[in-house]
Amino acid sequence: MNLSTLDLNLVPALRALLEERNVTRAGARVGLSQPAMSAALARLRKHFGDQLLTRSGNSYTLTPLGAALLTMTGPACDLLERVFTCQASFDPATAEREFTLLSSDYAAAVFGTGLARALHAEAPGIRLRFQQVGPTLVDSITDFLGAADGLLLPHGVITGYPFLDLYTDRWVCLVADDHPEVADTLSLDDLSRLPWAVYQRTHDTPATRQLALLGVEPRVEVSVGTFQLLPAMVAGTRRIALIQERLATLLVPHGGVRTLPCPFDPVPLTEALWWHPAHAQDAAHQWLRGTAARVGAGLQQPGRQLPDA
Repeated sequence: MNLSTLDLNLVPALRALLEERNVTRAGARVGLSQPAMSAALARLRKHFGDQLLTRSGNSYTLTPLGAALLTMTGPACDLLERVFTCQASFDPATAEREFTLLSSDYAAAVFGTGLARALHAEAPGIRLRFQQVGPTLVDSITDFLGAADGLLLPHGVITGYPFLDLYTDRWVCLVADDHPEVADTLSLDDLSRLPWAVYQRTHDTPATRQLALLGVEPRVEVSVGTFQLLPAMVAGTRRIALIQERLATLLVPHGGVRTLPCPFDPVPLTEALWWHPAHAQDAAHQWLRGTAARVGAGLQQPGRQLPDA
């Protein structure tokens, strides 16, 4: 397929048609009259050799190809928009735009706080949005990166995309302050014997996978969708959890829990900012990466949990 022969105006039209499943509403959404949108639909049907939308009573339903295209048109439009809004220069003091970062609640709390503080001081017109992603991230990483400005994720999950290392962290064990069976240390037998509270997206906790190599199979009693819920699920119980040390420093003083060293040597966590190659030469994105690098360097300084802006 030669892209130079395609009319890119058909891409947002295709997205509107597939999402609205109505020619009139789709036309209003992209600023086209009903006859113009009907003509666009005819061209799309000819291009794909498929009806895409078929009438069913008073409404339209998607053909199998239309349903498949529906999952791709959103990310494609998002990426095209980001490509054509790239800038050769960027002045953070006067710019107005929004950056979207895909992130776990852990990275947003530990790193995002400092980044938001830096943007507040240096770029008052910039908006920062943290969007938590679900377990389908790894299977659709290109789509996710194309629709956002970056992804905060540790190494060991994805490869093949540009990245910037931000900071390192360690895994620690979390138990209740008044745990009836744990004093000042934990053993591997404790990890096998005690019930667990775990984070649902296991690809963000490689230390959990490491336990399997040691013959430890955690007996999961409760699983949660955010790391910040782990202290509440451990406090006042016999449960144990793995949590990042930097996040624990923020949460433990208020949670009725305490941290203990792991009875094994967990692989350290290196948090990184990942992005789609389309952003590489965008001046605004280059500024964002530079600011992220500075905030991450501040986290690495001894005794610093969150960097000042």
